Amino acid sequence: MPTFTALTTLTGKAAADALAEAMERLTPEPTGVGVFEIEDGSGLWEVGGYFTETPDAAGLALLAAMHGARDFVISELPEVDWVAKVKRDLAPVEAGRFFVYGSHDADKVPQGKVALLIEAAMAFGTGHHGTTLGCLRALDRLAEAGVVCGNVADIGCGTAVLAMAAAALWPNPVMASDIDAVAVEVASANVAANGLQERVRCVEAAGFDHPELKAAAPFDLVFANILKGPLVALAPDMATHVAPGGYAILSGILNPQADEVVATYAENGFIVRDREEIGDWTTLCLRKAA
Repeated sequence: MPTFTALTTLTGKAAADALAEAMERLTPEPTGVGVFEIEDGSGLWEVGGYFTETPDAAGLALLAAMHGARDFVISELPEVDWVAKVKRDLAPVEAGRFFVYGSHDADKVPQGKVALLIEAAMAFGTGHHGTTLGCLRALDRLAEAGVVCGNVADIGCGTAVLAMAAAALWPNPVMASDIDAVAVEVASANVAANGLQERVRCVEAAGFDHPELKAAAPFDLVFANILKGPLVALAPDMATHVAPGGYAILSGILNPQADEVVATYAENGFIVRDREEIGDWTTLCLRKAA
C-alpha cells in the first residue's frame, strides 16, 4: 500500500495546531497528523500529514493559504520493510568504553567493552544521534577521571540507553523517566533485555515530577537529553535534585543554543566541566557547586 506525506511550515504553535486540526477534516482523511517545532531559532513549526490515498492537493493548497503556511510538499514514500532497514542501517556504535548494538549484531560485541543491547525496532536513542553519542562520551570521560556516582537519574530517557550505561558502570540504583508512556515501555523492555531490571527503575514523569524520583534525590548524576527549551525550564529543578558536587549531562542542544543553556545553569549553581560538539549538537557536562 502506498503512503503519501504532505508537509508544510508556518510561524507559531497556535497557527500550526489550527492547521493540523483542519487537516483532519480533509477527504481522503490523513492516517495521522503531526506538529513539530523546528529547533533552529526560526520560530517555524512543521505540520505534516500521512495518507494511504493520494491527498487532495487543491484542498491542501486552500488550507495553506487560509492559515498562512507555505505550499504543501506532497511526496509518495516507497514501500520499505522498516525493521529490516533499521537492522541494515544501524551499525553498532562505540562511545569510549560503551558498545551499543542491536541483536542482529550480537556476534560483533568486542571483548572488554560495556555492551548495551537496543533492539533495532526501537531506534530512538540508539547512540547514532549526536546527542546520545555525546552523552555516552561525557559519561565515559567522567568514569575515566575516576568519578563514581552512587545515585543516577535519566530524565527523558527514551530507550534508557544512558540509564543502562550508568547502571553497567556503577552497582547503584538508577531512575529512568520519560513523559511518554510508550517510551517508558520501550525503556523497560530494553532494561529487561540487558538484565538490568533490578538496577534500573523506569517511570512515567514530566521532569522530576514523580514520588519515586523525589524520594531518590539528591542525585550524583542526572542525564537530560531532551531539547533546549525544556532544559532551560528544568534548570531550577535540576539544582534542587542534583547533590552538591554532583553532575548533570545535558544534550538535545543545537550548537548556537549552548551558551544560553550554560548561562541559565550557571545562574542555578552549575559550572561547565566539559562540552563537546558532534555535528549540529552540543553535549554539556556540568558540575554543581559543592
